[in-house]
Amino acid sequence: MLRLLVADDHEIVRRGLCALLKSHAEWEVCAEAADGWEAVDKTQQLKPDIVILDIGMPNLNGLTATREILQAQPKQKILILTITDEEQVIREILEAGARGFVLKSDAARDLVAAIEALQAGTTFFTSRVGEMVLRAYLNQKQGHAEDEPNPFSLSSRERQIVQLLAEGKNTKEVASILDLSVKTTERYRANIMRKLGLHSRGELVLYAVRNHIIQVAPQ
Repeated sequence: MLRLLVADDHEIVRRGLCALLKSHAEWEVCAEAADGWEAVDKTQQLKPDIVILDIGMPNLNGLTATREILQAQPKQKILILTITDEEQVIREILEAGARGFVLKSDAARDLVAAIEALQAGTTFFTSRVGEMVLRAYLNQKQGHAEDEPNPFSLSSRERQIVQLLAEGKNTKEVASILDLSVKTTERYRANIMRKLGLHSRGELVLYAVRNHIIQVAPQ
């Protein structure tokens, strides 16, 4: 049996994904998770063959959860679910170390094929990824540097704090969730604002949205 873990904060979506996967006779959904932290914990406990993570989960998003999982289990196969295939999102998925991604709008069509690809030891990406990687390589060869702010200048802990603050949590709540002291959390927050050149929570929220640390569903 291929053991799968499914993480999505929307229960209806999660149930739909699980129903699709359970229809495959040789696949087992060994666990479900409603946010990134739960996905990290259950992955470490159960060690599923493939982890399917929604990119836009609260408290800890799918990309940061991917890094947390792979830091402890470098060989874990992870598939990202996303509502967009914008180039920056693809870059972040590749940088995080996921083995593939599926657009939520195409999950009914592509999810089984993606799971089969990861099961076979390959990856599952669209043709846009190859084009993007080639373009990035050529730009690097020509000495072109990216001008946009890079979310990977932040540490994993800093990305966690940015997400929680951008979701509206105060310093005490962030400290409690991450098991830090309030003083340490305040120091992290000050360092983050200085590193990113930001001056208000509004600017921090905008940064988090632009860099897909939090995700706003299209209207």
